[in-house]
Amino acid sequence: MKNLLENKFESALEKVQTLKAKYGQTWDAINPNYAARMVLQNQFQTGLDIAKYTAAVMRKDMDEYDKDQSKYTQSLGAWHGFVAQQNMIAVKKHHKTTSKRYIYLSGWMVAALRSEFGPLPDQSMHEKTAVPQLIGEIYDFLRQADAIELNDLFRRAENGEDVQKEIDNFQTHVVPIIADIDAGFGNEEATYLLAKKMIMAGACAIQIENQVSDAKQCGHQDGKVTVPHEDFIAKLNAVRYAFLELGVDDGVIVARTDSEGAGLTQKLPVSQEPGDLASQYLEFIQTEEVDLDNVNENEVLLKRGNKIVKPVRLPNGLYRFKDGTNIDRVVLDCITSLQNGADLLWIETPTPDVKQIAAMMNRVKAVVPNAKLVYNNSPSFNWTLNFRKQAFEEMQNEGEDVSVYNFDKLMDKKYDNTPLSFRADEKIRTFQMDGSREAGIFHHLITLPTYHTTALHMNDLTEGYYGSEGMLAYVKNVQRAEIRKGVSCVKHQRMAGSDLGDDHKTFFAGDNALKAGGSKNTSNQFDAVSEEALEPAE
Repeated sequence: MKNLLENKFESALEKVQTLKAKYGQTWDAINPNYAARMVLQNQFQTGLDIAKYTAAVMRKDMDEYDKDQSKYTQSLGAWHGFVAQQNMIAVKKHHKTTSKRYIYLSGWMVAALRSEFGPLPDQSMHEKTAVPQLIGEIYDFLRQADAIELNDLFRRAENGEDVQKEIDNFQTHVVPIIADIDAGFGNEEATYLLAKKMIMAGACAIQIENQVSDAKQCGHQDGKVTVPHEDFIAKLNAVRYAFLELGVDDGVIVARTDSEGAGLTQKLPVSQEPGDLASQYLEFIQTEEVDLDNVNENEVLLKRGNKIVKPVRLPNGLYRFKDGTNIDRVVLDCITSLQNGADLLWIETPTPDVKQIAAMMNRVKAVVPNAKLVYNNSPSFNWTLNFRKQAFEEMQNEGEDVSVYNFDKLMDKKYDNTPLSFRADEKIRTFQMDGSREAGIFHHLITLPTYHTTALHMNDLTEGYYGSEGMLAYVKNVQRAEIRKGVSCVKHQRMAGSDLGDDHKTFFAGDNALKAGGSKNTSNQFDAVSEEALEPAE
C-alpha cells in the first residue's frame, strides 16, 4: 500500500496535468511537479481538517491508554505559534516521533500574554476571540514547519540525494491541541458559539471548568465559585453540539472541576425529587438551624428532614459549602460529567501528590471504570518543596535518620545534594509514570512552561549582556549553544520561511525570481558547520 503522502503527490500531479490539458497553452507556465510539491507541503486545507485528524489521533491514544497505562500522553503550554512550532520540531528531533505529544493552550497564558488590554489575571477578562485566534496561529506555524521540512527534503532530492523514504514516511508536526475555554465566557449559548470558533480553528479537545463564568478565578487561587451540575451539563452539551454541527464526531471534551479548592456557589438549584443532582448539591451547602419566629424578612430557607435551616450567605449573596465536603464534591462532579458527555476529567489539586489524586480517581473509577484524567503539572506548585516533604515523611516512616534536615526549611540549597534531595528528585522524575499507572492520568501537561523559560532566559542573558561579558553572553549562551545542539532556529531566516519563499518565487517567476538566498546572505555562514561542531546525539 502506498504511503498517504505519495498518493497525495501523485493525485495532485495527475490533477494538474489534467487541468493543463483542459486549459491548453494558457497554463503552459504551470509545472505539475511544483504544484504537487505545494499540495504536499500543506496536508490540511482548513482548521476543521485538522480538528478531525487530531481528534482521531487523540481517540486512538485514549484507547491505547485504556489497554496499557504506561502509554500516557504529554504536552507543554504554548502562548505563540512559534513556541508550539519549536516544541514540535524539537520533539521530532530528539524523540523521532510526535506520537502522544500534544500542545496545551492555556487560558492563563492567553490572559497574561495575548490580551489587547495588556497583561491580565486568569479571570476570563481577556477577549474570547483571542483563544481561537491563537489556535489558528499555532496551526499556521505547525503547518509551516511541515512545509519547511518537506521543502528541504525536495531540495536535497534535486541535489541527487536519495531521500524518497524520508518523504514517504514524513510525519506531520500537526498534533492535537487541548484548548482552554475557561468557564465558557458566558451562558451555554456563548459557550457553544466560542466552541465553534475554536473547533473551526483546529481544536479537537476543549477543556471547560465548572466555575461561574463571570466570577472565574485561576484554579490555583482562592475565591473560586462553582455552578450547580445542571448548569455545567448544559455547557458540556453546548460543546458537544458544536463538535457535531461541524462534523468533528470524535471531538474530545475535558470536564474540569475546581471543587477541591472552591468553597462558594452562586446558585441554589431546584430539587425536583429526593436524591436528584440538585438535592445532592444542596446537601453540601453550609446551613444554620433557625427558629421561624426569628427569621428575617426575605430570608432564604431550606427544609432538611423535619428542620428548617438557613443557608450561610455572604454579603455579596454567595453561599458557602460545608467544610470538608470538597473531595465528595469533586467525586460527584467527575462522575456526573462522565455520565453526561465528558470524555476526560481535570482535577485541580493543592499539591502534586499521586496518592491524593489516586484516592479521588479510584472513587470515580468505582462508578466509571475507564475514567481518565488530564493533570496539570502546574508551575504554581513548588515541586522541590512538595517532594522534599514527601521524601522526608517517607524516610521518617521507614525509620531513617532525618534529624539533619529542618522540615520547615527544606528548600535550603544546602540540601540540594543530599539523600533526601536525590529521593525527592527521583519522585519528581517518575511522577508522570507513577500518576498514569496509579491515578488514571492519561495526559500530563505543564500549563505555563514557556512563560517561565522566557523569563529565566532573559534574566540570564541580560545579566551578562549588559555586564562585563557584553556580546559574549549572547554568543556563548545562545548562538554557540544553538550551533552545538543543532537547533533549527539558528538559521532564523530559513525558519521564518525564506528558503521556502525562494523556491516558491522560482515556481512563480522562473529565472526572473529575486531570491534572498544568494551568496551575500549571511545565513550561509551556518552552512559550513561540520558534524564535529555538533554535540553528539544522545
